[in-house]
Amino acid sequence: MTNPPLKAAIVPVTPLQQNCTLLWCTETMRGAFTDPGGDLDRLKTAAAQNGVTIEKILLTHGHIDHCGSAKILADELGVPIEGPHEDDRFWIARLEDDGRSYGITGKVFESDRWLVNGDTVTVGNLTFDVYHCPGHTPGHVVFHHAPSKLAIVGDVLFRGSIGRTDFPMGNHQDLLDAITQRLWPLGDDTAFVPGHGPMSTFGHERRSNPFVGDQVLARG
Repeated sequence: MTNPPLKAAIVPVTPLQQNCTLLWCTETMRGAFTDPGGDLDRLKTAAAQNGVTIEKILLTHGHIDHCGSAKILADELGVPIEGPHEDDRFWIARLEDDGRSYGITGKVFESDRWLVNGDTVTVGNLTFDVYHCPGHTPGHVVFHHAPSKLAIVGDVLFRGSIGRTDFPMGNHQDLLDAITQRLWPLGDDTAFVPGHGPMSTFGHERRSNPFVGDQVLARG
């Protein structure tokens, strides 16, 4: 059996059990962390155990549990931060205040590369497509590796649920539109890592999700 081009390990971090994902290219053994919100020792151990050299940090959005420690890790490893979309600047600007509220370390940063819909990011020899999916936050992005049929969706979509839209600048309709117009076309057989909880597939959510399932939206 040949080695898959992409491997991934999910490491839940912070008291909010946010799914940080270690992604790596099996050809080069170079990798990235998506949403390193905290517990950096656990993350560095996961990279070391898998023999992965981290070359960048990828962020889906600006919430404390997803990016509170991104700058600390980036400085420690000497790597750039890519993402989210710059409409999340205002969330990133409040990381230290939000960190105090949640008991999570938060450090404000300027992304090395703000992302927009249609961008691509690389990890080793892998290329991920970037989809801007606002609603949970205005600058939320999703990373999709088409050959592996894998998406990192942050807090846009969960197994059996969708992201909250009651935060400042959240928008419920924008979220529904992002899921149905940008995620569903990626294919029912695409598996996704949500920001919290177990993985699922887009097909499973289209059949059964009480918020964005096909039957639910058809009645809408």
